Amino acid sequence: MPKHVQVREYVRGLVREAQPGTAAPSERELVQRFRVARMTVRQALDALVAEGLLERVPGRGTFVSHPRRGIGRLRGFTEEMTARGMLAESQNLLARRDQAGPGVARALEITPGDPVIRWKRLRRADGTPMCIEDAYLNEVLIPGFLQSGMPTSLYEALGARGLRPTRAEDSVAADVASPDEAEMLEVPVGSPVLRHSRRSLSRGKVVEVSRSVYRADRFTLWVQLGRDS
Repeated sequence: MPKHVQVREYVRGLVREAQPGTAAPSERELVQRFRVARMTVRQALDALVAEGLLERVPGRGTFVSHPRRGIGRLRGFTEEMTARGMLAESQNLLARRDQAGPGVARALEITPGDPVIRWKRLRRADGTPMCIEDAYLNEVLIPGFLQSGMPTSLYEALGARGLRPTRAEDSVAADVASPDEAEMLEVPVGSPVLRHSRRSLSRGKVVEVSRSVYRADRFTLWVQLGRDS
């Protein structure tokens, strides 16, 4: 069993029946107990934070989280990393006006050749490359977007225009990193990655389609299904 899985399941067993707000073992304690690198411990705790079992409180530590109710609000990368207690950063790789090709047009429910904004970014969490995100936006819905200065959080920027996505259609596939992806993500060529495709809607209108490549060794996808009765 991989070391990070051993650490994760050990912590899960400790806190499974604990009351919300109970402190989880510290990273230092886990490093000493399992004799592993701090990154291995962080990966294990990240997975439990992503599941919603633990939550990080900046400046205080990691604690058993309170039960989540219902299906939470749709979150973008910045909000997702913040919820995991990590600092999200972005590096713009491409930001320009394009014409929609057939595939993008079909996903955005527009006509091929219509104007779209293509925005490609390298996303970091706590300084570590986490994913490469390539998004297409319907320019008709967000006029002047490129001229207004590129925001850190796309969803916050869309929310300011009354277009915050409230529903998304996602697909996730396992793959390996290409040479270009490996260089940007700072992993060996052929390392495992998660390919995440998303189609985001606001009030029935498709506002964004994106393709993201996540480092599988640093990112755990957590999905909540159904709702409490």
